[in-house]
Amino acid sequence: MAVTVALLLAGCGGGGGGGSSAFFATAAPEASVAAPAPTAPAPAPVEVDAIDVAAVRAGVSPFIAFVDLKLSNIEALAAVRWRIEPKPGSATKPVDVRYTKAYLERRGYSASVDGRLTIPVFGLYANHANDVAVEVERNDHTVRALRTQVVTAAYVDPSGIYDRPRILKPRAAGEALGFDFFYMRSALGYPVVVDSDGQMRWAVPGTKSSSSSFFHGNGFVIGDSAAPTMRRLEFDGTVREFALPLPDTTNFHHTIDTGKQGVLVELDANINGVAIIESILADVDPDSGTVFKQWDLADTFSRHMQNAGEDSTAFVRPGTDWFHMNAATYDPRDDSLIVSSRENFVVKIDYASGDLRWILGDPSKYWHGFPSLAASSLTLAAGALYPIGQHAVSITHGGDLLLFNNGLASLNQPVGVPVGDNRSYSAVLAYTIDAASQSASEVWRFDYGQTILSDICSSAYEAGADTSILVSYAVADQRTHARLVALDESRRVVFDFEYATSGCSTSWNAKPIDLGALRFE
Repeated sequence: MAVTVALLLAGCGGGGGGGSSAFFATAAPEASVAAPAPTAPAPAPVEVDAIDVAAVRAGVSPFIAFVDLKLSNIEALAAVRWRIEPKPGSATKPVDVRYTKAYLERRGYSASVDGRLTIPVFGLYANHANDVAVEVERNDHTVRALRTQVVTAAYVDPSGIYDRPRILKPRAAGEALGFDFFYMRSALGYPVVVDSDGQMRWAVPGTKSSSSSFFHGNGFVIGDSAAPTMRRLEFDGTVREFALPLPDTTNFHHTIDTGKQGVLVELDANINGVAIIESILADVDPDSGTVFKQWDLADTFSRHMQNAGEDSTAFVRPGTDWFHMNAATYDPRDDSLIVSSRENFVVKIDYASGDLRWILGDPSKYWHGFPSLAASSLTLAAGALYPIGQHAVSITHGGDLLLFNNGLASLNQPVGVPVGDNRSYSAVLAYTIDAASQSASEVWRFDYGQTILSDICSSAYEAGADTSILVSYAVADQRTHARLVALDESRRVVFDFEYATSGCSTSWNAKPIDLGALRFE
């Protein structure tokens, strides 16, 4: 890996003095000091801070590098910020990251003894001379800048997928969009980060599925699909893992999302020899696995039905995939959880008690034949689409319920019962919920002209406070392609990328990620 360094002798002043000193070069001492009185000792020369690039080292993939700096006065360091300039003609903003000195010390990247400072740089283009701007911030609030060129090796995706998208609609330069990067939850390995030009910008070696993963605390939290093990994957490529302290748990499945105290994880278990399939939810600490709260949806529905004097055993059927939880999120407005049951409906339950609050789902399905469940259901106006086989429930910045409406009827109900409709297309929908009147309204719908059916997996997520949406059609074209589609605030398509897939493996779910303002404190 090659590196070229250009030193900028002028810095940006800010706050205290020192703004005019030559921070980087082996400059001559500053202006001489007036001679002291004969009885006073001569003062020491004024030292000029210096910085050099000692080395640039390759990371575990071409998307990661380590820039080693040598500072003559590392004690004055407060933080380091770096930025990767986009390729010419790119519509994507720069990767922009800031590390505090405390963070770098905690990760072992700063050593005051010898003045060494290592900057993990990620989001690099593969097979490219990356222009990286670095700013060193000192305790006196002055800033000094340099530029370095990081030349990276080519990357060949071992799956033969992520480095060769088919760009059906490119993002035009200057086209407004609330995100510039996104990550795909991959069943083929760790998450893959792509920019709005379709360029791969981050991937690390590994064959562990990241279907159950979540960007949290400037890193990825990943649940193992074959064991009760959590992993913490950092952007520098380092991985730490720990076991979830739930003895009956067998594995993670589907999504990880924001919880009340930690993150919400979806689990399978085996209790007294009975398989508990996709119906256990827990709020856990993503750094230790400590369990704050746990819910068994079988208990939620059994209690609800029995309290209404109804037999629950025909609906709650342990040992079968009766519920098929595939998404859950915490709603802080009323201390509740919104959970997607692909087999049945979307349900809101109370965080503290686990009690059922309301149900939104297709009333032509089996569940609606149980009076206690029908009595808790929300009604939609004529012409609105009920969620069917839905995924990726979330709360928008405006407070609406957002989800990907797959359109697939139930798959695991008793023989001969109603399983609901099958649609010929999938859609993204936002709903406003009025719990008091037990009604819901369709706020907006995007169905791409009813041209795409993605009947399983898939997602639609908003980009933070911006109302732009990233849609992952995980299994378009009879489950042979994944389509990653960006919608601006007007629900207009900004880009459309196509990838080969087998089942849900390529992008079973995808979310926007902000690499343009990452701050490691």
